Order: sequence, then structure tokens, then C-alpha cells
Amino acid sequence: MKNIILTGDRPTGRLHIGHYVGSLKERVRLQNEGNYDEMFIMIADSQALTDNFGTPKKVRNNVIEVLLDYLSVGLTPDKTTFFIQSGVNALPEITTYYMNLVTLPRLMRNPTVKNEIKMRGFDEESKGIPVGFANYPISQAADITAFKANIIPVGDDQLPMIEQTREIVKSFNNLYKEVLIMPKAFLPNNEICKRLPGTDGKEKMSKSIGNCIFLTDTKEEVYKKVMSMYTDPTHIRIEDKGHLEGNIVFTYLDAFCQNEHFKKYWPEYNNLDELKKHYTTGGLGDSKIKKFLYEILEEELAPIRERRKKYEKNLDEVYNILMEGTNKANLFANETLKDIKEAIGIDYNNKFLKEIKEKYES
Repeated sequence: MKNIILTGDRPTGRLHIGHYVGSLKERVRLQNEGNYDEMFIMIADSQALTDNFGTPKKVRNNVIEVLLDYLSVGLTPDKTTFFIQSGVNALPEITTYYMNLVTLPRLMRNPTVKNEIKMRGFDEESKGIPVGFANYPISQAADITAFKANIIPVGDDQLPMIEQTREIVKSFNNLYKEVLIMPKAFLPNNEICKRLPGTDGKEKMSKSIGNCIFLTDTKEEVYKKVMSMYTDPTHIRIEDKGHLEGNIVFTYLDAFCQNEHFKKYWPEYNNLDELKKHYTTGGLGDSKIKKFLYEILEEELAPIRERRKKYEKNLDEVYNILMEGTNKANLFANETLKDIKEAIGIDYNNKFLKEIKEKYES
């Protein structure tokens, strides 16, 4: 069996460092290791419209922005296929066939769907839940299986979606013919990276709330955001004992900090454990720790900014990367659609004609 990777993002805004440590960095590693046959990264514009149907320009305007973010972190078109979801014609048809394999109550029990419905206010009686939004897990199953993907890099909040895809694959293969590949979620090794909180201390980093550090932020913007990060409200004086729990600065250090960073920026300590010990016993101010975190983040983000500038000067090239990738994805998904229709028995080709003739001649 081939190893095929599929992942992607909704183009509803710029990508941030939560996306970076949660999935983008891992995608780059997987790409560069090369232990796969195909790697597809989807810009999920169709899915983005399920809760942005009234503001389609928001989705349209961010398609290239997301691709620029991909290219800036080190993903490359020679090793990875980038494509637009709406440009792959087979996906809506595959979704339609899978809809017959899932009940509405099962969809509504999906924890990811339930959380997203609540967050967007769709559970309010006046709004109601759009069918397209409720159908999101089935659409995602179509995306994954259309590319025969078995490796799906995701955050832990997407695990219920992968589980639903696995249920659909099992149901389809048992009912018709074993043509769909069973996918498996691929999570970051660092537990903190699975869900990096917002700079304000809230559980989720969100573009709409504005508690993000974006990959496109300038050096000055990153500094300002880091220095205003939520820490320990009880740590008023330097001599006070600090607390690590709920302290977002230390959460970010857990996600980004390596021992070599201390040699470069803070040789007074050998590792993060020593820094934490000093903070919790008292005698260490928050501003020093924030400046240390800023240096670490800037080391990570500076080359990303530089790569992005180069691509921004060659937007024709960026557009061609997207179109060529979408054409390739289209051809690939069409082949899977043929297999699916044959398995179901709705491939009305010469074989079908032969069967009809045999029926009437017998």
C-alpha cells in the first residue's frame, strides 16, 4: 500500500503559530523526510463557505494568503501538491454517496461538530444549523478517501472527524467492495503543540478573537504581542513565587524552547527546568522571560518572513503552483470516483451495456 499524506486548512484568514506548531512544522518534517509516495495539501474553500456563506470574498481573498503561508514555512511544490478543494470536481459527488452511510444523529454527536456549532452560535434557535455545516465530517471523509490518504496530520480537535471517516470507510468497504483506504491521524509529538492557547490565556488561539501571533506578523508586532502575554496574576513583585499553571508564556516555551536557545539568549540557565525552578521559587521577573520567548519566536519566524517576501514578488509563480496542483488533484480524485461508482454499481459503461444485452437475450 502506498503512503499518501493529506492535510489542509480553511482559507478564512492568515495562519498563525498555533497552526505552525500544531501541523505546519510537522508537514515540513514529513515532506523533507520523504517517506511517502504522495503529499497533498488542500486549501478547503468549500468547507470554509459552510460558515462563511454570507461573506464569500473573505474566503476568496485568503486562498493565496494561505498558500503563501505554506510556501513560507518551507513546503515546496516539487515535493507537495497544493490544490483548491472547490477545483476538484469529484469531491461533491463522493460526498453525496457517503451521505447514505451516515445518520443525522451520528453527525450531531460528533464532538468537533458540536463544539463548532456552539462556537459559531448555530445552536441558537433563531439561526439554526446549516445543512452544509452539519455535513462537514462527510465532506472531509470524501476529501481524505478521494486521495487514498492513509496519513492525516491533524490537531487533536480533529480526531473525531478522522474517526467518522474511518467509520465511513468501514461501512463502504463492507457494503460494497474494499476500495477505500483506512486513514490514520498523525498527531504532533509535543503535547502542548496539539492545541496552543491564545496569547490572552484563552484555551483556543483564534483569528476572530485576535489572540494570535500570525506567521506574517512583523518583528515589532511579535514583540508587542509577546510582551502583553498573559502570565501569573499573583506574580506582582519579582521576589514573589511564580506559578506555571495557566501561565501562557511558559506554555509557549514548552512548545518552542530548546536547550540550545539558552546558550544563545540566556546562558545563565542550562535548560527550561532550571528557569521554571527559579521562577517558582521567586526572584525572576516576567519581562525577562517574555524577552527570552520573543528571541526564540523571532529566530523561528524571521526565515519564514523572508521566504514569504520572495514569493510575494512572484505571484504569477504562486498562482501557477496552485493551478497545476489542482489539475493533478482533479485527475487523481477522478480515478477514485471511478472505483467508488464501480463498487456501488453505478458505472454505466460498456460492461453495463453487455449486462443488459445478456439479460434480454437470455
